Amino acid sequence: MKLVVQVKLLPTPQQASALESTLRACNTAACEVAATARQIDCYRNYDLRKHTYQGIKTNYALGAQAAQHVIKKVCDAYATLAANLRAGRYGKPGSRRRRRVEANPISFRWDAAQPYDARMLSWQHDARTVSIWTVDGRVKSVAFTGSPDQVKAVASLPVGECDLVHRDGMWFLYATIDVPEPELIDPDGFLGVDMGIANIAYDSDGTGYAGATLNGYRRRQLRLRKRLQAKGTQSAKRLLARRRRKEARHATHTNHVIAKTIVTEAARTGRGIAVEKLTGIRDRVRLRKPQRVTLHSWSFHQLGTFLTYKARRAGIPLVQVDPRYTSQTCNRCGHRDKRNRPDQETFTCRSCGVVAHADHNAALNIAQRGVEGWGAVNRPHVA
Repeated sequence: MKLVVQVKLLPTPQQASALESTLRACNTAACEVAATARQIDCYRNYDLRKHTYQGIKTNYALGAQAAQHVIKKVCDAYATLAANLRAGRYGKPGSRRRRRVEANPISFRWDAAQPYDARMLSWQHDARTVSIWTVDGRVKSVAFTGSPDQVKAVASLPVGECDLVHRDGMWFLYATIDVPEPELIDPDGFLGVDMGIANIAYDSDGTGYAGATLNGYRRRQLRLRKRLQAKGTQSAKRLLARRRRKEARHATHTNHVIAKTIVTEAARTGRGIAVEKLTGIRDRVRLRKPQRVTLHSWSFHQLGTFLTYKARRAGIPLVQVDPRYTSQTCNRCGHRDKRNRPDQETFTCRSCGVVAHADHNAALNIAQRGVEGWGAVNRPHVA
């Protein structure tokens, strides 16, 4: 399986200047390629090369590999845009926003990430430096650093394509590495995981993750942003700029901790993991207006992604199940009624009388559906 490892570059001022010139040239060229693609309505990589490759290579002093990566980056961006349009993320067909997105070419910031392959970037692990292509020539001995796990990963595992990233005045390489994937265990049951608003996750063992404490943290961050935005002074704007990724970093860290805890518990007990399908969660969940900010401020997809890759690395089976009616169905007798859930926290079965935490009941239903789904997939074939 492939994972992405982030290492921080420590360039000298001269090296940083060369890296900045490279990103500016590559992204200016990408904007030109994107405009040409829109003008001639051509978005396939090899077809677009015929119209743009030689021009950007000459005009922006790009090497052959860099020019090809620029064109591929533009094609990938248009493919992502097309997927978002199909999913309705830019409004309904005919809406003003959608027409504007469909008509205008994609643009790239000067510091947008630029892909590098093995011909453009080499690693010297003993010296902990990299040699990297720039528009000013090959820049050697650019120091890099990272956590012990990150440095060990790029030194001991095969490294594929890397992205050069400039963020908040710092330089990073995002390296794609190939990690050996163990065989999946034969699970003895499944650990169900219900994702929600009051509790980010709740498992079928009755453990809740990141509930009231995290929601209180997010509310404080929201109040602080509102105050700073209303103040509107230069110092308030500077503070907003410094804090703009703080909540996102906190969310990423929390999602990592939750995912690692769940996978560790599943591995300890020899079970698989069952989660609800998250596709369209923001469209199908109906909430009161005050709760909508909470729903849209948390990355459920990121938590699902972390669970998936951590489970694969540990050899733990993970199945996605249909989440419909899991919060309205009794896990003991199977009776389904929307009145079974009188409030967010309480589940009371109107048939058998069982009383439980609503999220725990939903997680138990998800665990059972995980067992059924795994059995259906792995049922022996009868000739």
